[in-house]
Amino acid sequence: MKRGRFAPTPSGDMHLGNAKIALLSWLQMRAAGGIFVLRIEDIDTQRSKPAITERILADLRWLGLDWDEGPGASDASGPYLQSQRTELYEEALAKLDAAGRLYPCFCSRAELLAVAGAPHGLSSEGAPYPGTCRGLSPEEQQRRAQHKDPSLRFAIGPEEIRFVDGIAGPQVFPPGSGGDFVVRRADHMYSYQLAVTVDDALMGITDVLRGDDLLDSTPRQLHLYAALGLTPPKFAHAPLILGEDGRRLAKRHGDLGLPALRAAGTKPETVIGWLAYISGLIDRPEAVTAKELIPGFRLDRISREPFLLTEAMIRKLMPDTPI
Repeated sequence: MKRGRFAPTPSGDMHLGNAKIALLSWLQMRAAGGIFVLRIEDIDTQRSKPAITERILADLRWLGLDWDEGPGASDASGPYLQSQRTELYEEALAKLDAAGRLYPCFCSRAELLAVAGAPHGLSSEGAPYPGTCRGLSPEEQQRRAQHKDPSLRFAIGPEEIRFVDGIAGPQVFPPGSGGDFVVRRADHMYSYQLAVTVDDALMGITDVLRGDDLLDSTPRQLHLYAALGLTPPKFAHAPLILGEDGRRLAKRHGDLGLPALRAAGTKPETVIGWLAYISGLIDRPEAVTAKELIPGFRLDRISREPFLLTEAMIRKLMPDTPI
């Protein structure tokens, strides 16, 4: 049976871009008769807030997007908060270390930025790591560790990464794309790349639908799946909603958070219909429930182009929405 998930980070309220991904991932599972899992990615405890988690749950229920496993539902593959899964990440690190795939990195953020010089590399992960600490001798590692706690980096292999994305199509990443990457920071916080790989594998996720800002992170996760002897899911990356400045939707584009829309009296069917329209699932914006979209859902119907959100469009398509 297919298993999909939506995994928000509770560092800010859900906005229309988050809601689009939640809707599409929910539809993918409901159309396939699969299991939909809700996981809260609160591993960054400094930025994550329990109150925001509760608002996310309320927003999803308001949109009509239920979940089979997750907070308040079945806990068959739980816990569903990353902050409660750290032992699993430590076990994965031990396995990677035993396989000789980890090494300590003593580089500071400032040093890495200086090496980068100009923007390049994986857009979601920063400049490729130049391998500064990969060849340090054990003696040099011990000497440096007396002065600075290191992060842990995963040494990627020489393989070319190829996969077929369910929305974006065939993808090819050359050997070494992005360079070795951090799996545990110097403050012992586990990286997104490690946590999401471990969680999806242990929760039996077969299909991941997420925003295309994470498309170029996928090779790193595939490297981890291979090194850990785990079976990767199928991936599908949906285009983002962009603001008028061409950047992905965020707080700087105004209050388009779902709590604000709810407070203003916007109906959930209006939001769902608009998201379905900009995703290519219906040919005009009209009020519709999430359940009504299930019969006609297919991945190949999802638009491959990002949607540029303007103030005029909001007023036209969602006249009851505050600007």
